[in-house]
Amino acid sequence: MANILLGVSGGIAAYKALELVRLATGAGHSVRVIQTPSSRRFVGEASFEALSGAPVLVSEFERDPARGAFPGERPPAHSPIGHLELAGKADVMLIAPASANTLAKLAHGLADNLLSSCALAARCPLVIAPAMNSNMYEHPATQASIEMLRQRGATVMEPGEGRLASKGEQGVGRLPEPAELLRACEQRLSRARSWSGLRVLITAGGTREPIDGVRFIGNRSSGKMGLALAGAARARAAEVTVIAANVALPRPAGVRWLAVSTAEELQHACEQELAGCDVLLMAAAVADFRPASSLDGKIKKDGRERLTLELEGTPDILSCLADARSPQQTIVGFAAEHGQEAARREGSAKLQRKQLDAIVVNDISRPDIGFESEENEVLLLAADWQAEIGKARKREVAEAILDAVQRLHEERIARR
Repeated sequence: MANILLGVSGGIAAYKALELVRLATGAGHSVRVIQTPSSRRFVGEASFEALSGAPVLVSEFERDPARGAFPGERPPAHSPIGHLELAGKADVMLIAPASANTLAKLAHGLADNLLSSCALAARCPLVIAPAMNSNMYEHPATQASIEMLRQRGATVMEPGEGRLASKGEQGVGRLPEPAELLRACEQRLSRARSWSGLRVLITAGGTREPIDGVRFIGNRSSGKMGLALAGAARARAAEVTVIAANVALPRPAGVRWLAVSTAEELQHACEQELAGCDVLLMAAAVADFRPASSLDGKIKKDGRERLTLELEGTPDILSCLADARSPQQTIVGFAAEHGQEAARREGSAKLQRKQLDAIVVNDISRPDIGFESEENEVLLLAADWQAEIGKARKREVAEAILDAVQRLHEERIARR
């Protein structure tokens, strides 16, 4: 059973949060409720206090009679700082309903009320359920806030579609039903504890092979998929190391970061880190070829119309790592192939040739997924099963991949 910290912001859907508290406490969870001042215009504190069995807080300056304790816990002997104590004791924080105003505050790190202060201080999984008029929900500013929160690892639930608060209006923006809210919290809790103590090594980005001091041969990989995997693994309590090849994106919180540039540097870093990991996710796009020689300075044009480069192959890093691994380690490769048939055919061949536990393949012939895109669609191939992960945001794809990797790792450990 878990400590659920529920934040309620202003909106007509606040009444559904009462049923959520009833369901959560009935399932054995302990619930503390924080309300924004505007939410009190829709539902009062007394209703939440009756259902949760704990005082409701609205202001960061009011004294908490429970001193930050959840129902069933012994309050500390001292009077702690309210928002820090509540956030520190929560196993999951749910904000439902989340208004457009609250979403914007959370996305930009504002902490001007107790709810937003707790969300900023919380290190537990964060589940957010937007609810508002469809025009407000579909506005680019609201969508940008949602995307920022998802990139940081928050679970932002999709609102329902149907009748809205304004008479005669239909559209997207309805708060999910209370049972769905509770289920989302329990799923995040289950995932958050599933990889505790597991050491995960992830490569991300794309290597750059120098032609001269200013030019290089590279690829279009931004590192978004690798960082989505890193954030998702860290949210599951794994110890995560990222070997980042030319990644210019914000680093996920709580991960160890090693920056590299070339395939040779990536290989060396992987060889150094391999023995200390339980799971290797090789998501970086590694160059297959590099210039046979590189000039320290800059190649001048000097009136030439052509320049011929001699390329040489790079080592098959993944095969080398698979050869060197210990029996309890799980290794998953990633491959980009052109066309759906090629993805399945070449993915299966690489899976066997490189002696991997699984390979994740995406079709780079599609402009709407993969490199530089916010979304992806992949095929995960294992020795005796496969999984098709449909088009979704890369964080959601990452979660599905990790679910499959967890199964593979458990199967490998069981065979030892």
